[in-house]
Amino acid sequence: MIEVDVAVLGGGPGGYPAAIRAAQLGKSAALIEQGRLGGTCLNVGCIPTKAWVQSAHAMKDAHTTFAQLGVTVPSAELDFARVQANKGEIVDRMVTGVGGLLKANGVTVVEGRGTFADANTIQVEGGEQVRFQNAIIATGSRPAIPPVEGLDGPRCVDSTGLLAVEDVPKRLIVLGGGVIGVEFASIFNHFGSDVTVVEMLDHLIPMEDADAVKELERAFKKSGIAVHLGAKATKATDGDDGVTLHFTDAKGTEQTVTGDLVLVATGRRANVEDLGLEAAGVEAEKTRIPTDGRRRTNVGHIYAVGDVAGYWQLAHTAFKEGEVAAENCAGHEVEMSGVVPRCIYTDPEVAAVGLTEAQAVETYGKENVRVGKFPFQAVARAAMFADKTGFVKTIHETGLDALVGVVVVGHSATEIVNAGVIGIDSEARIDTVGDSIAAHPTLAEAFKEAALVALDRPLHVPPAKKR
Repeated sequence: MIEVDVAVLGGGPGGYPAAIRAAQLGKSAALIEQGRLGGTCLNVGCIPTKAWVQSAHAMKDAHTTFAQLGVTVPSAELDFARVQANKGEIVDRMVTGVGGLLKANGVTVVEGRGTFADANTIQVEGGEQVRFQNAIIATGSRPAIPPVEGLDGPRCVDSTGLLAVEDVPKRLIVLGGGVIGVEFASIFNHFGSDVTVVEMLDHLIPMEDADAVKELERAFKKSGIAVHLGAKATKATDGDDGVTLHFTDAKGTEQTVTGDLVLVATGRRANVEDLGLEAAGVEAEKTRIPTDGRRRTNVGHIYAVGDVAGYWQLAHTAFKEGEVAAENCAGHEVEMSGVVPRCIYTDPEVAAVGLTEAQAVETYGKENVRVGKFPFQAVARAAMFADKTGFVKTIHETGLDALVGVVVVGHSATEIVNAGVIGIDSEARIDTVGDSIAAHPTLAEAFKEAALVALDRPLHVPPAKKR
């Protein structure tokens, strides 16, 4: 039997930082993991997907950007076997790195599936038992497949299955226009696939700012990605020509689209089953384990973090939630921050933090919200990248002039948004952003320029017409 202060169930982006932080705080820690360290993010999620994103960007650069910059590439062909090998090498290296970090911090790693035997014991398959004073549940999530006839067929895959393909499909159908769906749509568009997106709602990326949605939909149309909105899938059928997805369009008309593969990207479901939660007295819902701001469950010494807690299905929030839970296991009173960046690695990239414009209006009232929007067309660095798509948008409330939202669409949006995270987290005023000195020429100076637009002091775009 292993006896520790903190037992962590799951070795993904919520679990391994929790174990490391607990050890740093002087607690003995054990991490129980049934698969490879790193969880979904590292093995079949964020990391391999973004490795593909870089390959997709390279294809775009070779076909279009390089010529604009005066660099001639005689021919550019996708070596998908090498793309897959590169992805695997990156993943393997980072998995090894996580193992090294756990070892360096003195965390005991226990291999096998763990279930709660009682409120202070985790039983690991193979016979090992882990006794704990505190436990952190970090079991993650898995793809959610809707109950649509035929989606369990051989030519229908989830994100994990798509990452394992050996060849690029000539025709890819993406069911779902959320974050996962649009990222893969963008990737395979650059890989050379004919891509069709079928989305049930009336717009893509439904949780994001309306201006960002419009910009992405415009870019998809320009790049040749077919998008069907307000479309409800009814069944998938296999035939000699591939797999056919049947759906009802926004007008109620039956439609079909045929491809070589269907990616089912309709969300993810928390792994709450078969954990022995009842034995530990932990209450769970179908979609999550409810927790408070410290990530405590209804059992005070047991915590839940990451996807299984159901707040955000994002690796970077899982990292922080794991740290927060570990701090509380050590007797500190730490709450989870709500200032969370949202990043979508499409072409163009979409990133945001805080409130959308619509959410700000709903919260503060339309008359109390000001918006500044600065296009990358007016940014010199964007011209140097030969990519002037998109904008930076600031949203602030006029009572305290506090920055409450930032939206970025365009080249390196997922990097630029971090300035907005710090701004909102530090309760910065919009004039603080506008009066800052931004390095020039950079893409990030659009953040300052957007704030100046909001303050009616634009320098590098014409002033708004007086009404």
